[in-house]
Amino acid sequence: MAKPRAGWQLALMLLFVAGSGFTSWARPQDTAARLRPHDFVTEQTVAGVKTLVKRRPGSQTVAVGLFFAGGAGHITPAQAGIEALTLAAATQASRHFTRDLLRWETARLGCSLSYLVTYDYSALTLAATRRAFEQSWTLFADVVRYPRFEAEDVTLTRERLVASLLDDEDDPDALLQQVQAKAVYRQHPYAALPHGTPETLEQLGVAEVRAHYARLLTTKRMLLVVVGDVLPRQIAKAAAKLFAGLPAGTPPKPVPPVSWVVPGVTVVNRPLPTDYVQGVYAAPPLTAPDFPALRLAAAILRDRIFEEVRVKRNLSYAPTAFLTAQGANLGGIYVSSVTAQQAVEVMLKEIERLKTELVEPAELRATVAQFLTTTYLAEETNSGQVAALALYELIGGGWRRWGAAMDQLQAVTPEQVQAAARKYMSNLWFVIVGDAGRTRTLCDRLTALTPGPNSK
Repeated sequence: MAKPRAGWQLALMLLFVAGSGFTSWARPQDTAARLRPHDFVTEQTVAGVKTLVKRRPGSQTVAVGLFFAGGAGHITPAQAGIEALTLAAATQASRHFTRDLLRWETARLGCSLSYLVTYDYSALTLAATRRAFEQSWTLFADVVRYPRFEAEDVTLTRERLVASLLDDEDDPDALLQQVQAKAVYRQHPYAALPHGTPETLEQLGVAEVRAHYARLLTTKRMLLVVVGDVLPRQIAKAAAKLFAGLPAGTPPKPVPPVSWVVPGVTVVNRPLPTDYVQGVYAAPPLTAPDFPALRLAAAILRDRIFEEVRVKRNLSYAPTAFLTAQGANLGGIYVSSVTAQQAVEVMLKEIERLKTELVEPAELRATVAQFLTTTYLAEETNSGQVAALALYELIGGGWRRWGAAMDQLQAVTPEQVQAAARKYMSNLWFVIVGDAGRTRTLCDRLTALTPGPNSK
């Protein structure tokens, strides 16, 4: 739910890759039909850290992600944003590279050092050309192992993060997501927003940043993923030097599912010409047997909402339905409109239609084919494949499930789609951002219309 910041965009769909491999090419006519992404991945444990290397011969770039399990879901609300501040500050300077020198070297080599933070994990990332990979790795390794965390860098980084958060207060969509997160996560480990708040960030300094990074830099919390034209043994040698002597630490515990007893509506009054509305329901984890069916149900709902709300009625430009891919998932519907009440009523009717009518097999097949297309597009880049491997390894039941995701979707039946919609698409919690006069009426209408627990 949090607005993406610096770093790679996370993969939020069930992912499948048909990339080049490095295993046997002797009999392609026999093996092509059986190959899956995991056939091209080498798993190693290097100095206590699990390491995944997917070689793509001929690729001119290399993507690296050093992931830290836990994310914002294992931080107290009082320290919300500490992980974003820590990792952003880490990329500013290291023991052997001052801020100016690090910027000079990344520009000279054409590489990029960045970070990402989510509810479930965070990462320091490297993107480099194959030719400059070894030199770029030297920068990356120094940043990972010996970040400076100088007072000036921490202060400047904090000011940038706070300024970005303050900008969000003028963005209705960003405000909607923040309010939604606070409404449904208030009793959940996700209560700490990944990028914090201006108030929590202002309380964090060098001491807190150093202490937090020491907790992150432990082998049982770390996962290294590399995709590109590199040899597993090459990465193992470099990783052994990088991770030597690190403490083991303790891996974080999985977060529980999100839940709430009754549906609700949260209203934020703003003098806006357009109302922004989002309603969410609690969804199962990626490892749940019915997650593939719910993923297809959400995709079918998205397409139907677009057709009914935008194409047929012209009530909104970009109405949608969605399903997250986190440790604790949410599904939902979203619309921004000057006639939001009409739009939401149409959307709720489409949810009920999914519950009461079986999806036509042709529509289901088309939706699966659409997933195949979007998956190929998402996985064209090495960084996209790094994100997919990390997603499944950290919260999806293991990286080997990555290659089975599309097969699971293709096996879903219309009856399973209907069952998933009936089981999960109810008890919605809505957030409305908009004009006080209109939101009052819409709030009353949503309270009357929102399906309660296990409604059919």
